[in-house]
Parts: sequence; structure tokens; C-alpha cells
Amino acid sequence: MQAVNFLLALFFYACSSGTPLQTEKFQETQTPTKTNVQPTAYASESATPVPVTAAPTQRINSHTTSSPTIETPGSDANINPLTGLEVEKLDNLNRRPIAVKVQLFPRGQRPPWGISSADIVYDYYQNNGVTRLTAIFYGEDAQRIGPIRSARLFDLNIIKMYKSLFIFGLADWRIYQKLLKSVVSDRLVVEKYGSCPPLCRIEPESYNHLMVDTSTLEEYLSDIGISNDKQNLDGMVFSEIPPENGIPAEDITIRISHSAYSRWVYDPETGYYQRYQDTQEAAPQEEVYEPLVDQLIGEQISSSNVIILFLAHKYAYQTEAGDNEVFNIRFSGEGEAVAIRDGLLFQISWSRGDTDAPLILTMPDGFTYPYKPGKTWFQLLGKTSSKEKLSENRWRFEFKVP
Repeated sequence: MQAVNFLLALFFYACSSGTPLQTEKFQETQTPTKTNVQPTAYASESATPVPVTAAPTQRINSHTTSSPTIETPGSDANINPLTGLEVEKLDNLNRRPIAVKVQLFPRGQRPPWGISSADIVYDYYQNNGVTRLTAIFYGEDAQRIGPIRSARLFDLNIIKMYKSLFIFGLADWRIYQKLLKSVVSDRLVVEKYGSCPPLCRIEPESYNHLMVDTSTLEEYLSDIGISNDKQNLDGMVFSEIPPENGIPAEDITIRISHSAYSRWVYDPETGYYQRYQDTQEAAPQEEVYEPLVDQLIGEQISSSNVIILFLAHKYAYQTEAGDNEVFNIRFSGEGEAVAIRDGLLFQISWSRGDTDAPLILTMPDGFTYPYKPGKTWFQLLGKTSSKEKLSENRWRFEFKVP
């Protein structure tokens, strides 16, 4: 029995997050087709960091006001409670959300598939200087989502908070055991014999990516005995009109490390923020970006809302960085946040009562922050991460862990 447990441990370790930066340089396997955003040297623009300051805001109480600008999706059967938008296929709302773990690194295996169909995306630190996505699909399906990769401890928060299924490519054995022993163990979906469709491999002679088709998932879940009933997802509120007196913010840079950095640029014609992603290892003054495209539809990924959450990051199983970093990101209690929509930035706060509670965003005056109807990207940063105003409408955030 000890020998079997040891082999299982080795297996789950092999399926874990990725190769450390020391041995994988994330070199491109193909030449980027677009590189049209290259910021100037940041150090020359602002030598002294400028803190995000609270701005006067319109008093909006989403729980009691009768104002027509505030929408609570739970009152309308065909409105997606995660986007505030009407859905084309009402049956999609009669199921659980589907959380899928999707890779951003190594860089040469981009772009990802299907991310544009996600209602909500969490982009957060995985280990060794890079991030990974957990994308939540509910109002829309996608025929190909991936590449699917391994889970992290933080995913437990997402599964509980959105009452979702979770599709992932196994995990570090310690994380996997924690998932199996949790209350979400009956909602875990991994590749196994007979799981294609909906979980299938593509490009088996090269990258051998694992993908999922959410439109064919229902029958498979029924076959393997996983409940997929509709859940109460109330908690988010939406308004077409942003709060008053936001700070201009049309260009947002988020730097995680010399390997991972991204940028959101506001398009006033569409009202969306367009996502750009790193193309090379780079010092801050040498960052180079290209549009992050959804390979499924061939279009640049965009979002109506970008929310930056500042959360405590601590090593879960060791006290310093190493080849198999495992972070515990605390997501209960309260903390600082920044909300970005309509070319404006708002300093807000986040709170969650416990691990099963929804996320609440609050304005400085104590009232609920309204999302813009549409998709939302959450970027998680450490509590001590820096915030810097570079110019009238440009902001820069850098990930730091104490």
C-alpha cells in the first residue's frame, strides 16, 4: 500500500502546474503576428508612485433603491446573474456554472481557446513567476475551451463561491487530495477513459492539449452521476451608468514578473477593455505586448469590467520559493480592490463572510459597487502590490508578496 501511495504521489506531482522558470524559458515556437502596443519607459514618466485615492461617488444602494439604473438579475428569469445580460439560450441558466482551468504559459502555446465565451475570468499567480486562468462559463457555451491544466488551492474558493462544476487537469498531489476531501468533491471533472466527448485531446502529435466542449457536457455529467441543477447565484448588481467622479483609466498595466505582464486598453467605441499580453521576458522598461486572442474565434479578448483584488498570498507548504511553489491565497474577510469600467477607475473594497459566501464589492460610501453589464476579469495581486499613476489616464500595478 505504501508503494501505491508513493506512485500516486509521483503521478499527481507530474501533472501539476508546470516547469519552473529555471528550466523553462518560455521561448516562442512561432513568431507573434501582432505587436502593436509598446509602452515607453515607465521610470521616466513617474519617479514617485501615486496612490489610488478615493473619489466622491454617486450614492447607489443596490439592495433598497428603486433607481432604474440598477439591475438585479435574479428578478428576471432570462438575465444571466453573472453578466446582467439577457441570454440567447435560456436552458444555460438551468444548470451550474462551469469553471475551467486554462493555461497562459508557456507563451509558445498561446493563444487559448474559448475564453471570450466566459462570463467571469480569474487571472492569478500560480507559481514560479507566471499566472493561470480559471474561467467561468454559464450564459454561453464554447465548443473548445483550453488548454486545460492543473488546479490550485485558490480554485476551491471559486468552486464554492459560484457553486460551479470544476474541469481541470489534476494537480499537485497535496492540492488534489484537498479537493477530493472537500465539499466540492462531487463536482470535480477530470479526464479519464470514456470522457471524450466532452473532454478530448487535440494535436496529439505535438502539444497534446486537453479541451472541453461545454455544449456536450450535460449528457456526460448525467452518465457519471454528477448533479448539474440550477443554483442561486444572486449577489452581483449591474448598472449601465458608472458611479460619478471616477478617475480616468484607459490604459492599465499589470506586471507579475519578468515573464508575466499584461495590459488592458480601453476602446471607447465598443466600451470594452482590450487585453494585451507579454511576448518576451522583459525588464519593466522593455515590456512588449501583443493582443491576447481567442484562438476559437480569432478575435482579441475583451471585458466590460476589470477588477483588481488585493489578497494575502502565503506559501502553503514551504517558507520560501522553490521548484514546487504552492500558494494559499486568502479570500475571506475584507480588503482593498480597484474597479475599472468605462475608462474610469474606482477605489473600492471587497468582502466575503466565509468560503461559501459571494464576493461583495463596496464603494467608499458603503454602498454596493455596480458592475457594468457584460463580462468581468478579476486580477489577483498581493496585499503589498504597488499602484502607480503614470499619466492622466494610465495606471500600473506590480505584483508583490511580503
